Amino acid sequence: MDFKKNLEEIINSSNANIGVAIKNMNTGETIMINEGLAFRSASTIKLLIMSEILKEVKEGEHTLDEPVVFADSIKVGGCGILKELNSGHQFTIEEIITLMIILSDNTATNILIDMSGMDRINSMALELGLKNTELQRKMMDFEAAKAGKENKTCAEDMMRILELIYNGENIDEKYSSIMLDILKRQQIVGRLDLYLPEDTVIAHKTGDLDKLEHDVGIVFLPNCTYIICVLTSENNSNREGQEIIGKISQLVYNSYR
Repeated sequence: MDFKKNLEEIINSSNANIGVAIKNMNTGETIMINEGLAFRSASTIKLLIMSEILKEVKEGEHTLDEPVVFADSIKVGGCGILKELNSGHQFTIEEIITLMIILSDNTATNILIDMSGMDRINSMALELGLKNTELQRKMMDFEAAKAGKENKTCAEDMMRILELIYNGENIDEKYSSIMLDILKRQQIVGRLDLYLPEDTVIAHKTGDLDKLEHDVGIVFLPNCTYIICVLTSENNSNREGQEIIGKISQLVYNSYR
C-alpha cells in the first residue's frame, strides 16, 4: 500500500484546507502535508494554556488543589458544563484544567487565561518551540474576533507539543504525565476515533468552529505509538471535516498496527 498516495487521495478528494502532521514514535518516521499552514486553532489552543498553567504550578505560583470559585459574570457559551452551574461552586485548579480539556469547557478556559494572562501563555508557546501558535483572544469573545483577533496554530506545532508531552519534556516528566492522563480522558469524540476500534487508547484534543474541525492526539497501540494531528477548515460542513479526520486516522491506524 502506498500510504502517502492514499493520504493525498483523501486530501485531494475535498476542497477543504487540510494540514496533517504524523509521527511514528517507534521509528521516528514523519509524514507532513501542509504542516505549517496556519488555521484558527479553535479549542486545540487549550493544550498551550494547560502547559502554561502547569508550569506555574511547578514554579510554586499555584497548587493543583488551589480552590477556584467562579461567578456568573465569567460564564460564556459553547462547550462545557460550568455555564450550567450556579455561581459560587468551588473547584480546584486541576479540576478546572480537566474540564477545559475533556469537555472543552470555555468558561474554565477563560478562568485559566485570566489566571495566567495572554502574554505568559504566548511566551510559553515560544518556550515550547511553537512557531505558528498564538492566543489572541478569550473563548467566545466575538468582539475581539470581529476586530480580527484570532487564535491560531498549525499541525506541526500541535505535533510538537504532543511529542514533548509524550517524551516527558513539556515542563518535566511529572507534569507531562499529568497532561497525558487528562488527555486520555477526553469526552469529545467522533474525529480521530471515528473509524477506530472502541478500545483504542487515544490522548487527544479536538477543536471545532463553523465548517472547521481539528483533532490532535497520541494513539497507543500494542506494538506502536504515534502522534497524529489533522486540522481542517473551509469544509462544506462540520460533518465533512469529521469524516476527513476519521478517514485519515483510519489510514494511519491500518498502516501502523
